[in-house]
Amino acid sequence: MREKIKEALLRSGLIDEKKIEECLKLEDETGQSLDRILLRKNYITEEQALQIFGDAMGIPYQEKIGAIVVPSEFVNKVPVQFARTYNLVALKRENGTMTVATNAPFDIHPMDDLATLMGCEVEPVLVPRAEIANVINRAYKQKSDVVDEALGGLADEDIAGITKIIEESDDLLDVANKAPIIKLVNMILFQALKMRASDIHIQPFEDRLQIRYRIDGILYDMEAPPKKVQEAIISRVKVMGKMDIAERRLPQDGRATIRIGDTEVDVRISSVPTNYGERIVMRLLDKGSRLLTLEQLGLGERNLEVLEKYIHFPNGIIFVTGPTGSGKTTTLYAVLTQINSAEKNVLTLEDPIEYNLPGISQIQVSSKKGLTFATGLRSLLRQDPDVMMVGEVRDVETARIAIQSALTGHLVFSTLHTNDAAGAVTRMLDIGLEPYLVSSSLILVVAQRLVRIICENCKEANKPTETDLKKMREVNLSLDMLPGGKLFKGRGCDTCFNTGFMERTAIYEMLPIDDVVRAQIMDRVGSTIIKKKAVERGYRTLRIDGVDRVIKGKTTVDEVLKVTQMDVF
Repeated sequence: MREKIKEALLRSGLIDEKKIEECLKLEDETGQSLDRILLRKNYITEEQALQIFGDAMGIPYQEKIGAIVVPSEFVNKVPVQFARTYNLVALKRENGTMTVATNAPFDIHPMDDLATLMGCEVEPVLVPRAEIANVINRAYKQKSDVVDEALGGLADEDIAGITKIIEESDDLLDVANKAPIIKLVNMILFQALKMRASDIHIQPFEDRLQIRYRIDGILYDMEAPPKKVQEAIISRVKVMGKMDIAERRLPQDGRATIRIGDTEVDVRISSVPTNYGERIVMRLLDKGSRLLTLEQLGLGERNLEVLEKYIHFPNGIIFVTGPTGSGKTTTLYAVLTQINSAEKNVLTLEDPIEYNLPGISQIQVSSKKGLTFATGLRSLLRQDPDVMMVGEVRDVETARIAIQSALTGHLVFSTLHTNDAAGAVTRMLDIGLEPYLVSSSLILVVAQRLVRIICENCKEANKPTETDLKKMREVNLSLDMLPGGKLFKGRGCDTCFNTGFMERTAIYEMLPIDDVVRAQIMDRVGSTIIKKKAVERGYRTLRIDGVDRVIKGKTTVDEVLKVTQMDVF
């Protein structure tokens, strides 16, 4: 078999004979399997290794598993820790044989143990590790004893000692030989990432510790570990964030970097004292997630046209407005990626830097060190910029410098917290800026909100009920505007965790600062009047854009009602 595998590796043309011999020698010396040595040395990728070994050993290879339903007997008989440790999951059972996904073709002992556990024959299929981990997480998410299994043997552990074990960048998939509390915290983080959660809440109550995930903007209750392990879990998280575990009376902030396979994730940690113990919130920022392009943001054809026109202006200020968590930074990153080129010097000033933008210099604001948005912006002007992005205009000083930058030939992007695009214009005047400065520098205001997208896997069209019709009237949506007179909704399935929604998209309103708006700024006209007159000229509000997504079957009326205001003029 060894010669057969060596021939298969040579045939692939991905690795030469010298390197193969080197790896085979290491296999003899260390006892490690050949596939692990090849991957550790980065000679071939995991996918390439699985394909080559699969061909040589006669084991089928499957790159994607998809939304398969794991047989319930596997979930009931196989402990979650066994499945996670050895990366094994059953795909189907036919004629008394269980087909099992594995990423370790040479590791036969766990397969034998699995056959004993299941009481049947097992047939291997080679699948990449990340794909298996995803399916394991989905299969066990409803199983109530996951926490108990992760805590197995806790009574015999020295809790104070194990919370001090920390690595610079912990791999969540590496749970073998870890202390139970570390396994549990890793499992909480791992499950959150696989469920696409943006935040993890660890909330203490009188009788339990509730874990909650924010997925697509909505909080869901998940595991509830026993109260006795509360201090150990909180201490472990604080150690990960390099926070003071002895200080329990004051709020603290920390950060950590964790790995899940080859992907690195930044974790921002915040703790506050409550009457039942410390409450922790972790914000997850996946460094490996891809940056969106303008086309992928979900902009309508007309809005995309407007945005593409203004982001190529040589100077001026463009504001993106909306509440926290409405996707403003994602929009700005997509814009900067679009306009970035070798001919332009693009600089950003952020708090925090959420994603790394290739070819762009990004600066982290640090109030403790005296680097605020205002002081940082002054320094940026000495760096000969063409385009600048300021994370947020929080005060009159930052706003004034940003406007002066725009008036001296720079294109400036920034964010504001206002309810709509017209509100951004009056906010500038309210914080103390002169109308002539605002009218001469501001070129475009973009307002946005996030709405959940209906899950494509369980999407279905139904005739609107009386309740639906009432809600439709609230957003000025009539029955004849719907294709076939039907509304789309998600029934709920395993893919979307029975919510009926999968991921989010943005709805937008764009207010170009034309001569009419400039005159209104000079006259200090209120935002309601600015909005009313703009609608008369063809301006599309957030609610109008949201209704357009409902008609196209992308989202629901409830989602639009939840994030938009009534258009009152």
